Amino acid sequence: MKEAQAYRAAGVDLAAQERALAGIGALVKSTFTKGVLGGPGGFGGLFAVPDSLREPVLVASADGVGTKLAVARMAGDFSTVGADLVNHCVNDILVQGAKPLFFLDYVGAGRLDAGHMTSLLRGVAGACVDNGCALLGGETAEMPGFYQRGDYELVGFIVGALERGAILDGSRVRAGDLLIGLASAGLHTNGFSLARRAFFDLAGLDLASRLPGSERTVRDVLLAPHLSYLQLLEPVLGDPRLHALAHITGGGLTDNLPRVLPPGLGAEIKLGSWRVPEEFAAIQRLAEVHAEEMYRVFNMGVGMVLVVDPPAVPCFLTGLKEAGAQAFLLGSVEPGEGVSYTGRERREPRCGPLS
Repeated sequence: MKEAQAYRAAGVDLAAQERALAGIGALVKSTFTKGVLGGPGGFGGLFAVPDSLREPVLVASADGVGTKLAVARMAGDFSTVGADLVNHCVNDILVQGAKPLFFLDYVGAGRLDAGHMTSLLRGVAGACVDNGCALLGGETAEMPGFYQRGDYELVGFIVGALERGAILDGSRVRAGDLLIGLASAGLHTNGFSLARRAFFDLAGLDLASRLPGSERTVRDVLLAPHLSYLQLLEPVLGDPRLHALAHITGGGLTDNLPRVLPPGLGAEIKLGSWRVPEEFAAIQRLAEVHAEEMYRVFNMGVGMVLVVDPPAVPCFLTGLKEAGAQAFLLGSVEPGEGVSYTGRERREPRCGPLS
Protein backbone atom coordinates (compact mmCIF):
# COMPACT_ATOMS: atom_id res chain seq x y z
CA MET A 1 0.00 0.00 0.00
CA LYS A 2 1.25 3.45 -0.86
CA GLU A 3 -0.04 4.81 2.46
CA ALA A 4 1.97 2.24 4.38
CA GLN A 5 5.06 3.04 2.33
CA ALA A 6 4.65 6.74 3.05
CA TYR A 7 4.21 6.09 6.75
CA ARG A 8 7.29 3.85 6.74
CA ALA A 9 9.27 6.64 5.10
CA ALA A 10 8.16 8.91 7.96
CA GLY A 11 9.57 6.39 10.43
CA VAL A 12 6.51 4.29 11.35
CA ASP A 13 6.43 0.74 10.00
CA LEU A 14 2.90 -0.65 10.33
CA ALA A 15 3.97 -4.15 9.30
CA ALA A 16 6.67 -4.13 11.97
CA GLN A 17 4.09 -3.00 14.52
CA GLU A 18 1.88 -5.93 13.61
CA ARG A 19 4.80 -8.32 14.05
CA ALA A 20 5.71 -6.72 17.39
CA LEU A 21 2.16 -7.08 18.67
CA ALA A 22 1.57 -10.58 17.34
CA GLY A 23 0.68 -12.92 20.17
CA ILE A 24 -0.11 -10.10 22.61
CA GLY A 25 -3.80 -11.05 22.50
CA ALA A 26 -3.03 -14.42 24.06
CA LEU A 27 -1.10 -12.75 26.88
CA VAL A 28 -3.99 -10.39 27.53
CA LYS A 29 -6.57 -13.20 27.56
CA SER A 30 -4.45 -15.16 30.05
CA THR A 31 -5.11 -12.44 32.64
CA PHE A 32 -8.89 -12.27 32.25
CA THR A 33 -10.95 -12.65 35.42
CA LYS A 34 -14.68 -13.27 35.72
CA GLY A 35 -15.39 -9.54 35.70
CA VAL A 36 -14.14 -9.06 32.14
CA LEU A 37 -16.89 -8.59 29.54
CA GLY A 38 -15.91 -9.22 25.93
CA GLY A 39 -12.53 -9.91 24.41
CA PRO A 40 -9.44 -7.86 23.53
CA GLY A 41 -9.35 -5.50 20.58
CA GLY A 42 -12.23 -3.20 21.38
CA PHE A 43 -12.01 0.57 21.66
CA GLY A 44 -12.61 0.22 25.38
CA GLY A 45 -12.46 -2.60 27.89
CA LEU A 46 -15.58 -3.66 29.78
CA PHE A 47 -15.54 -4.81 33.39
CA ALA A 48 -18.43 -5.61 35.74
CA VAL A 49 -18.18 -4.14 39.23
CA PRO A 50 -18.15 -7.06 41.71
CA ASP A 51 -21.64 -7.79 42.99
CA SER A 52 -20.14 -9.07 46.24
CA LEU A 53 -19.62 -5.48 47.39
CA ARG A 54 -22.60 -3.84 49.08
CA GLU A 55 -21.30 -0.27 48.73
CA PRO A 56 -18.51 -0.50 46.17
CA VAL A 57 -15.97 2.29 45.89
CA LEU A 58 -13.56 2.35 42.96
CA VAL A 59 -9.95 3.37 43.53
CA ALA A 60 -7.75 4.37 40.56
CA SER A 61 -4.09 5.23 40.17
CA ALA A 62 -1.46 5.76 37.47
CA ASP A 63 2.31 5.50 37.64
CA GLY A 64 5.47 4.58 35.75
CA VAL A 65 8.82 2.93 36.40
CA GLY A 66 10.93 6.04 35.74
CA THR A 67 14.51 5.68 34.60
CA LYS A 68 14.65 2.04 35.61
CA LEU A 69 13.76 1.68 31.93
CA ALA A 70 17.21 3.06 31.10
CA VAL A 71 18.76 0.16 33.01
CA ALA A 72 16.52 -2.33 31.20
CA ARG A 73 17.65 -0.82 27.90
CA MET A 74 21.33 -1.05 28.90
CA ALA A 75 20.83 -4.69 29.89
CA GLY A 76 18.75 -5.47 26.81
CA ASP A 77 16.32 -7.08 29.25
CA PHE A 78 12.76 -5.79 29.49
CA SER A 79 11.44 -8.91 31.23
CA THR A 80 11.18 -7.37 34.70
CA VAL A 81 10.00 -3.78 34.30
CA GLY A 82 6.48 -4.79 33.24
CA ALA A 83 5.98 -6.63 36.51
CA ASP A 84 7.54 -3.72 38.40
CA LEU A 85 4.93 -1.42 36.93
CA VAL A 86 1.96 -3.60 37.86
CA ASN A 87 3.24 -4.26 41.39
CA HIS A 88 3.89 -0.56 41.99
CA CYS A 89 0.35 0.34 40.91
CA VAL A 90 -1.18 -2.50 42.97
CA ASN A 91 0.57 -1.20 46.08
CA ASP A 92 -0.62 2.34 45.43
CA ILE A 93 -4.30 1.36 45.67
CA LEU A 94 -3.66 -1.30 48.31
CA VAL A 95 -2.76 1.41 50.82
CA GLN A 96 -6.37 2.62 50.67
CA GLY A 97 -7.64 -0.90 51.25
CA ALA A 98 -8.48 -1.74 47.62
CA LYS A 99 -7.90 -4.96 45.73
CA PRO A 100 -7.15 -4.58 42.01
CA LEU A 101 -9.80 -5.26 39.37
CA PHE A 102 -8.09 -4.37 36.11
CA PHE A 103 -4.99 -2.79 34.65
CA LEU A 104 -4.22 -0.77 31.50
CA ASP A 105 -0.80 -0.03 30.07
CA TYR A 106 0.76 2.52 27.74
CA VAL A 107 3.96 1.71 25.86
CA GLY A 108 5.63 4.42 23.78
CA ALA A 109 8.70 3.83 21.62
CA GLY A 110 10.74 5.37 18.86
CA ARG A 111 10.74 2.02 17.07
CA LEU A 112 8.93 -1.07 18.32
CA ASP A 113 11.05 -4.17 18.72
CA ALA A 114 9.09 -7.43 18.69
CA GLY A 115 11.33 -9.15 21.23
CA HIS A 116 11.36 -6.24 23.65
CA MET A 117 7.61 -5.72 23.37
CA THR A 118 6.79 -9.36 23.98
CA SER A 119 9.17 -9.52 26.94
CA LEU A 120 7.80 -6.34 28.46
CA LEU A 121 4.14 -7.26 28.07
CA ARG A 122 4.76 -10.81 29.27
CA GLY A 123 5.98 -9.24 32.50
CA VAL A 124 2.88 -7.06 32.70
CA ALA A 125 0.57 -10.02 32.06
CA GLY A 126 2.37 -12.29 34.52
CA ALA A 127 2.14 -9.74 37.32
CA CYS A 128 -1.55 -9.16 36.54
CA VAL A 129 -2.17 -12.89 36.96
CA ASP A 130 -0.16 -12.94 40.21
CA ASN A 131 -2.19 -10.03 41.58
CA GLY A 132 -5.55 -11.33 40.38
CA CYS A 133 -6.32 -8.41 38.08
CA ALA A 134 -7.18 -8.39 34.39
CA LEU A 135 -5.05 -6.70 31.76
CA LEU A 136 -8.09 -5.04 30.23
CA GLY A 137 -6.38 -3.12 27.45
CA GLY A 138 -3.75 -0.55 26.64
CA GLU A 139 -2.04 1.55 24.02
CA THR A 140 1.13 1.01 22.05
CA ALA A 141 2.54 4.08 20.28
CA GLU A 142 5.46 4.21 17.85
CA MET A 143 6.62 7.83 17.65
CA PRO A 144 9.95 8.31 15.87
CA GLY A 145 11.38 11.76 16.40
CA PHE A 146 9.75 12.00 19.80
CA TYR A 147 11.24 8.91 21.41
CA GLN A 148 14.78 8.03 20.38
CA ARG A 149 15.43 4.62 18.85
CA GLY A 150 15.78 2.12 21.66
CA ASP A 151 13.85 4.28 24.13
CA TYR A 152 10.64 3.08 25.76
CA GLU A 153 8.08 4.81 27.93
CA LEU A 154 5.99 2.61 30.19
CA VAL A 155 2.97 3.80 32.17
CA GLY A 156 0.30 1.85 34.01
CA PHE A 157 -3.26 2.62 35.05
CA ILE A 158 -5.05 0.52 37.65
CA VAL A 159 -8.58 0.35 39.05
CA GLY A 160 -9.52 -1.52 42.21
CA ALA A 161 -12.51 -1.70 44.51
CA LEU A 162 -13.42 -1.95 48.18
CA GLU A 163 -16.34 -1.48 50.54
CA ARG A 164 -17.02 2.14 51.44
CA GLY A 165 -16.75 1.30 55.13
CA ALA A 166 -13.32 -0.30 54.69
CA ILE A 167 -11.52 2.70 53.18
CA LEU A 168 -8.11 3.35 54.74
CA ASP A 169 -7.81 7.14 54.79
CA GLY A 170 -5.78 7.69 57.96
CA SER A 171 -8.77 8.94 59.94
CA ARG A 172 -8.38 6.14 62.52
CA VAL A 173 -4.70 6.91 63.21
CA ARG A 174 -4.00 7.98 66.79
CA ALA A 175 -0.93 9.07 68.75
CA GLY A 176 0.72 5.96 70.15
CA ASP A 177 -0.09 3.75 67.18
CA LEU A 178 2.85 1.59 66.17
CA LEU A 179 4.50 1.27 62.77
CA ILE A 180 5.33 -2.08 61.21
CA GLY A 181 7.73 -2.09 58.27
CA LEU A 182 7.83 -4.62 55.45
CA ALA A 183 11.17 -5.05 53.70
CA SER A 184 11.67 -3.94 50.12
CA ALA A 185 13.68 -5.89 47.55
CA GLY A 186 15.95 -2.89 46.98
CA LEU A 187 15.36 0.32 45.04
CA HIS A 188 12.03 -0.91 43.61
CA THR A 189 11.25 1.80 41.00
CA ASN A 190 12.53 5.01 42.57
CA GLY A 191 15.83 6.85 42.80
CA PHE A 192 17.36 5.38 39.65
CA SER A 193 18.70 8.68 38.31
CA LEU A 194 20.87 9.06 41.41
CA ALA A 195 21.74 5.36 41.53
CA ARG A 196 22.85 5.36 37.90
CA ARG A 197 24.97 8.47 38.48
CA ALA A 198 26.62 6.85 41.51
CA PHE A 199 27.40 3.52 39.85
CA PHE A 200 28.06 4.48 36.23
CA ASP A 201 29.16 8.12 36.15
CA LEU A 202 31.05 8.44 39.43
CA ALA A 203 32.31 4.91 40.09
CA GLY A 204 32.79 3.91 36.44
CA LEU A 205 31.03 0.58 36.95
CA ASP A 206 28.98 -1.32 34.38
CA LEU A 207 26.11 -3.76 34.77
CA ALA A 208 28.46 -6.73 35.06
CA SER A 209 30.55 -5.10 37.81
CA ARG A 210 30.28 -6.34 41.35
CA LEU A 211 28.63 -3.95 43.76
CA PRO A 212 31.53 -2.70 45.93
CA GLY A 213 31.93 -5.06 48.87
CA SER A 214 29.20 -7.41 47.65
CA GLU A 215 28.75 -10.67 45.75
CA ARG A 216 25.93 -9.18 43.65
CA THR A 217 26.35 -7.40 40.35
CA VAL A 218 25.13 -3.89 39.61
CA ARG A 219 22.63 -5.47 37.23
CA ASP A 220 21.25 -7.67 40.01
CA VAL A 221 20.84 -4.65 42.26
CA LEU A 222 19.23 -2.32 39.74
CA LEU A 223 16.86 -4.86 38.18
CA ALA A 224 15.69 -6.33 41.50
CA PRO A 225 11.87 -6.53 41.42
CA HIS A 226 9.41 -4.07 42.87
CA LEU A 227 7.48 -6.28 45.30
CA SER A 228 3.70 -6.47 45.50
CA TYR A 229 2.43 -6.61 49.08
CA LEU A 230 -1.12 -7.62 48.16
CA GLN A 231 -0.92 -11.29 49.10
CA LEU A 232 0.79 -10.49 52.42
CA LEU A 233 -1.72 -7.81 53.40
CA GLU A 234 -4.95 -9.18 51.94
CA PRO A 235 -5.74 -11.12 55.16
CA VAL A 236 -5.71 -7.91 57.26
CA LEU A 237 -7.60 -5.63 54.88
CA GLY A 238 -10.78 -4.63 56.66
CA ASP A 239 -9.31 -5.41 60.10
CA PRO A 240 -10.24 -2.38 62.27
CA ARG A 241 -6.90 -2.67 64.07
CA LEU A 242 -5.12 -1.70 60.85
CA HIS A 243 -5.35 2.09 60.85
CA ALA A 244 -3.36 3.03 57.72
CA LEU A 245 -0.88 1.84 55.11
CA ALA A 246 1.89 3.76 53.34
CA HIS A 247 3.67 2.63 50.17
CA ILE A 248 7.26 3.87 50.42
CA THR A 249 8.19 5.05 46.94
CA GLY A 250 9.69 8.32 45.66
CA GLY A 251 10.00 10.61 48.66
CA GLY A 252 11.00 7.75 50.94
CA LEU A 253 9.79 7.41 54.51
CA THR A 254 10.22 11.14 55.02
CA ASP A 255 7.57 12.21 52.50
CA ASN A 256 5.29 9.17 52.22
CA LEU A 257 4.43 8.44 55.85
CA PRO A 258 2.95 11.92 56.50
CA ARG A 259 0.51 11.34 53.61
CA VAL A 260 -1.47 8.89 55.78
CA LEU A 261 -1.23 10.74 59.10
CA PRO A 262 -3.86 13.22 60.31
CA PRO A 263 -2.86 16.85 61.01
CA GLY A 264 -0.98 17.24 64.25
CA LEU A 265 0.58 13.77 64.12
CA GLY A 266 4.02 12.70 62.96
CA ALA A 267 6.09 9.53 62.84
CA GLU A 268 9.14 8.62 64.89
CA ILE A 269 11.32 6.06 63.11
CA LYS A 270 13.77 3.99 65.10
CA LEU A 271 16.90 3.49 63.04
CA GLY A 272 18.49 0.14 63.67
CA SER A 273 15.16 -1.68 63.78
CA TRP A 274 15.86 -3.03 60.29
CA ARG A 275 18.95 -3.64 58.19
CA VAL A 276 19.51 -1.07 55.45
CA PRO A 277 20.48 -3.02 52.30
CA GLU A 278 24.01 -2.73 51.01
CA GLU A 279 23.09 -0.94 47.77
CA PHE A 280 21.95 2.15 49.65
CA ALA A 281 25.20 2.33 51.58
CA ALA A 282 27.11 2.04 48.31
CA ILE A 283 25.10 4.81 46.64
CA GLN A 284 25.50 7.09 49.65
CA ARG A 285 29.25 6.58 49.74
CA LEU A 286 29.89 6.80 46.00
CA ALA A 287 27.73 9.89 45.40
CA GLU A 288 28.49 11.49 48.80
CA VAL A 289 24.82 11.86 49.62
CA HIS A 290 23.72 13.23 52.99
CA ALA A 291 21.70 10.78 55.08
CA GLU A 292 18.71 13.12 55.14
CA GLU A 293 18.57 13.12 51.35
CA MET A 294 18.91 9.34 51.19
CA TYR A 295 15.73 8.99 53.24
CA ARG A 296 13.87 11.36 50.91
CA VAL A 297 15.02 9.72 47.67
CA PHE A 298 15.04 5.99 48.47
CA ASN A 299 12.92 3.54 50.44
CA MET A 300 16.08 2.49 52.33
CA GLY A 301 14.87 -1.09 52.55
CA VAL A 302 11.29 -0.40 53.69
CA GLY A 303 8.68 -0.98 50.98
CA MET A 304 5.45 -0.72 52.98
CA VAL A 305 4.46 0.58 56.42
CA LEU A 306 1.47 -0.50 58.46
CA VAL A 307 0.01 1.80 61.14
CA VAL A 308 -1.44 -0.56 63.73
CA ASP A 309 -3.31 -0.43 67.05
CA PRO A 310 -0.58 -1.25 69.63
CA PRO A 311 -2.20 -4.34 71.23
CA ALA A 312 -2.51 -5.93 67.77
CA VAL A 313 1.16 -5.57 66.83
CA PRO A 314 2.38 -8.98 68.10
CA CYS A 315 -0.44 -10.72 66.23
CA PHE A 316 0.27 -8.77 63.03
CA LEU A 317 4.01 -9.42 63.20
CA THR A 318 3.50 -13.13 63.76
CA GLY A 319 1.03 -13.45 60.90
CA LEU A 320 3.20 -11.49 58.48
CA LYS A 321 6.31 -13.49 59.31
CA GLU A 322 4.44 -16.78 58.99
CA ALA A 323 3.35 -15.60 55.53
CA GLY A 324 7.00 -15.13 54.57
CA ALA A 325 7.36 -11.36 55.09
CA GLN A 326 10.39 -9.64 56.52
CA ALA A 327 8.43 -7.59 59.04
CA PHE A 328 9.75 -5.47 61.88
CA LEU A 329 8.63 -2.86 64.39
CA LEU A 330 9.67 0.40 62.75
CA GLY A 331 8.53 3.16 65.10
CA SER A 332 5.48 4.96 66.37
CA VAL A 333 2.99 7.76 65.73
CA GLU A 334 3.61 10.78 67.95
CA PRO A 335 2.18 14.28 68.35
CA GLY A 336 3.92 16.66 65.95
CA GLU A 337 4.52 16.93 62.24
CA GLY A 338 6.63 15.07 59.69
CA VAL A 339 9.06 12.21 60.31
CA SER A 340 11.88 12.14 62.83
CA TYR A 341 14.62 9.54 63.14
CA THR A 342 16.25 8.24 66.32
CA GLY A 343 19.06 5.76 66.90
CA ARG A 344 21.61 4.53 64.38
CA GLU A 345 21.25 2.55 61.16
CA ARG A 346 22.09 -1.12 60.84
CA ARG A 347 23.77 -1.56 57.49
CA GLU A 348 25.00 -4.58 55.60
CA PRO A 349 28.54 -5.00 56.96
CA ARG A 350 30.01 -5.98 53.58
CA CYS A 351 29.84 -2.37 52.38
CA GLY A 352 32.10 -1.16 55.15
CA PRO A 353 31.86 2.19 56.94
CA LEU A 354 30.67 5.29 55.15
CA SER A 355 33.24 7.99 54.53
